[in-house]
Formats: sequence, C-alpha cells, structure tokens
Amino acid sequence: MAQKGVQLGQETLSCSICLDLLKDPVTVPCGHSYCMKCIKSHWDTEVEKRVYSCPQCRQDFTPRPVLGKSTMLADLVEELKKTGLQAAPADHCYAGSEDVACDVCTGRKLKARKSCLQCLASYCEKHLQPHYEVPPLKKHKLVEPSKKLQENVCSRHNEEMKVFCRTDQQSICLLCLMDEHKGHDTVSAAAERSERQRELEVSQQNIRQRIQDREKDVKLLQQEVEAINGSADKTVGNSEKMFTELIRLMEKRRSDVKQQVRSQQQTEVSRVRELQEKLEQEITELKRRDAEMKKLSHTEDHNQFLHDYPSLSPLSESTHSSSIKIRPLRYFEDVTAAVSEVRDKLQDLLREKWTNISQTVTEVDVLLPKPEYMTRAEFLKYSCDITLDPNTAHTQLLLSDGNRKVTVMREQQSYSSHPDRFTDWWQVLSKESLSGRCYWEVERRGEGVCVAVTYKNISRAGGSDECWFGGNDKSWRLDCYSNSYDFCYNNVSTPVSGPESSRVGVYLDHRAGILSFYSISKTMTLLHRVQTTFTQPLHAGLRFVYDGASAELCKLK
Repeated sequence: MAQKGVQLGQETLSCSICLDLLKDPVTVPCGHSYCMKCIKSHWDTEVEKRVYSCPQCRQDFTPRPVLGKSTMLADLVEELKKTGLQAAPADHCYAGSEDVACDVCTGRKLKARKSCLQCLASYCEKHLQPHYEVPPLKKHKLVEPSKKLQENVCSRHNEEMKVFCRTDQQSICLLCLMDEHKGHDTVSAAAERSERQRELEVSQQNIRQRIQDREKDVKLLQQEVEAINGSADKTVGNSEKMFTELIRLMEKRRSDVKQQVRSQQQTEVSRVRELQEKLEQEITELKRRDAEMKKLSHTEDHNQFLHDYPSLSPLSESTHSSSIKIRPLRYFEDVTAAVSEVRDKLQDLLREKWTNISQTVTEVDVLLPKPEYMTRAEFLKYSCDITLDPNTAHTQLLLSDGNRKVTVMREQQSYSSHPDRFTDWWQVLSKESLSGRCYWEVERRGEGVCVAVTYKNISRAGGSDECWFGGNDKSWRLDCYSNSYDFCYNNVSTPVSGPESSRVGVYLDHRAGILSFYSISKTMTLLHRVQTTFTQPLHAGLRFVYDGASAELCKLK
C-alpha cells in the first residue's frame, strides 16, 4: 500500500507537459500545476491569440496570469526526491516520445497496447478492455500500436481504405472505387498484401540462400588461406635446406627464392582475405535486409505493409559469383622441385633455371582468373596449334591451307564415308582435343560464321538439335554476322553486343570452367563469357549458315 501511495504521489507531482517531476512548480488559476518554464513556453506560443489556456482542461485566461512559485509543491517534490523513489516502476508504463500513446488517457498518457483500425485510435491496457468485452467492438481489427493510423483513412472521403488499385498502385476507399478509380484493376488490400507477402517470402528465400552460399565461400577461403600458408612455409623450409648445401654460390639465389615465395604468399593470402572480407560484409548486409523484410512481413496492418513495401530497395545483384572455385594447384611445391633441380646441377644450371624458378612462384594462383582483364599478349601465352579434322567435315566443306581453312562449297567434296562426319549441318571439328588453358583466333569471311566448342561425343548423323552446335548441353556457339552476335547454348540464344570484327578470339580454361569469346581488332573486347563445369575434353568447332562463307584458324606463334 505504501508503494502504491508513492506511485500516486509521483503522478500528482509530475508536469503534464514535460512528463517529469515538477521543477519550480506553479499553479494556474484552474488549479493545475506545471513547471514554470514549461507553462511559460506554452503560453509564449499563444501570444498572438491573446488568450492563454490550460494544457489539460483547456480553460482560457485573460489577461495572461502572473505566475508565482508554489512553495508547498516545491517542498513536496524535494521530499519525494529524497526518498529515492521518484522513478516510476517498470510496470507503470507511461508513453515516451518514441512510444504510441493511448488516445483516451488524460494527463500523463500510458503506452498503447493495441491500435484499432476501425476506431483509428490507440488504447492502453485499461481503455482496450471494451474491445474485448463489448460485442460490436470485438469485431474490430486490432494491430500493434501504430502512429500512422491516419494513413488508413482516405484524405478525400474520410473513409477507411480497404481496396488497393493496381492500376494506380495505391490504397483507396470504397467511394474512390466508385469515383475516379472506376474501371481500374482493383483488389482488396488483404488480397494485394497476400500477393506482395509471397513476393517478399521469395526474396527472403533468395537472401537466405545467398547467405548460406557466402558462408560456405568464406569457409572455403579460410581453408585456402591455411593451405597457402602451409604450402608456402613448407616450400621455404625445403628451399632453405637445399640452398644451404650450395654454400656461398647459392646464397643470393636462395634469398631471392625466399623473397619471391613470401611475396607471392602475401599477395595470394591478401587476395583471398580481401574477397573473404567482402563476402562477410555482403552476408552482414543480407542479414540486415532479411531482418527488414522479416519485420515488414510481420506487419499486421495491410495498408501499412503496402505503404512501406515500395520503400524496400531492390536487392542489388551480387558482385561475386554464387560460389567460389579454387584452382586445384599444389601451390608452391613446384618451386621445391625446381630448386632441387638447381641444387643437383650446381652453378651452370642455376643460371639456366633461375627464370624457371621465378616464373613457377608467380604462377601460383588460387582464385580463378578474370580473363577479360588480360591483354592479348597474355592470352597469346596460351595459344595452341589447332587444325581441322577432315573426317568430321560436312561434304560441302572444303578444307585447305593445311586443314586450317574451311570454305562452304555448292558442290559435294569427295570425302570418304566416316562415322564422325556431320551429315546435315555445315560443321567441322578440330582434330586436337582441348584441356587446360588454350587460346585461338578465327578469321572469318562472309555472313553466318559460327565459332564453337563441343564435346567429342556430340551426335553427327541427322538434323536434330543433338547434332547442332549450341543446340544441346554438349556445345557452346557464338554466331557472327555483319552487324551482330548471338550466343547459343542448349538451344537458347542470347543477343550479344560488341564491336564488329572479322576476327574472333576464343579463350578456354578447362579446369576453371571458363570459356570467353573476344572481338579482335586494334583492341580486344570481351563479347561473352561462360562460367560452367566442363566434364570432358573439348574440341574447337566451326559452323556455317550461308554458302560461300569461309573461316581460318589463325597461326599465332
């Protein structure tokens, strides 16, 4: 009972303007009390009206009352402060500036427990009771406390907005439906909410999947950091032992190898950790976005949901692939082998093999390369000598120039029968299979020349998609016309933009699953890049659409 009395005393001695204990308390003519500073500030806003009112009972005073400090109230406030109980108990929940206040409470308002979409008002626990007890009020829709209830009311007709106009993408009331939105595509707010909720759930699933993918990538990258460090440490140790045996003569080279390995180790670890950090940042952002979507998805007020839904910024495209692929190298072990060879062949071999050692170190490359950033000179390091296989050529294709050039002829060529020959499509394959890193260029003349790669087991007989480069999941094709390009895989064609050129470059990193096509002129421009997993060795291929066209595999070395 004593505690209850203290609570009542604090409420009585609180200013209804600042909601805190009275400071320099004064009493206005109607009997209500305020902090002197608070009531003066309030009346200062009413100077122009020349009528001064009580903030609680709204009684007017003219002229402005002269205020004097209430000594008795001041003493009571000081006495209450001395008890150390001036703070309200936790269960005495008054509304703060960030809370939704009860619309029924007078004086110091309590926090609202629920808001009513029909009454357009918010209620504390006490004033909410009629909505649980009175039959008509039981049918009202109660939601979590909201300061935006007026957004549910049509500003034109002052009616609750229960309809969503898809034509104008806005919430409307029933009168709007019969007026300016007549004939529009409309549904109930609940129905529109349901559809948007499904879209939101799909977005959430995508985000959560991306989070899982990124977490797997981060774990994989961490493992690679450990493997790089372990391999580098082992290589440095082995190199130290072998170079020690070469005494002074080998001392300089030993130091150089150590420096290069450590430098490349640091470079590769830095690249991996940088990507790891970016992925962790993306995971954090995705989790934040997921939390925002979760909060929005739990909003019970349909109109509030629809109002807030467009504010969600679209999910940006990821700047990284959906998974990290690591080049399965032995890291620095090849350096150890090279150093051992130098040790065995002493001084003369040291001079001869030093370039090999240095290059072996720098070729350690854990993360998959981005070939579109390579120069043509770098691509030419991977150039391969490719020739065409006469046994695969359609009978209207003439091979020449050492089986590097092919031309479409009107007449049949005198090829012998062979099971590898394409019977219906003007196509031909390379004799050589392609694996590892390969680069080649094709010089074309005429319209409709197609540059392709394919598995050897592509079908040959007949005119079905199974025999056609790009018409199945065994081949990839770039169509080259005078003013355009198209990429085709599994019978799905995609327009490709890029500068017109008679020469096309093809880069293949079989192990990394990278296939890139380039326009070659004064500059080298990426046309299209494929990231996949190749399960078999590949063959280069050429296909023709019109007779008279020709193509040649260029000599690059």
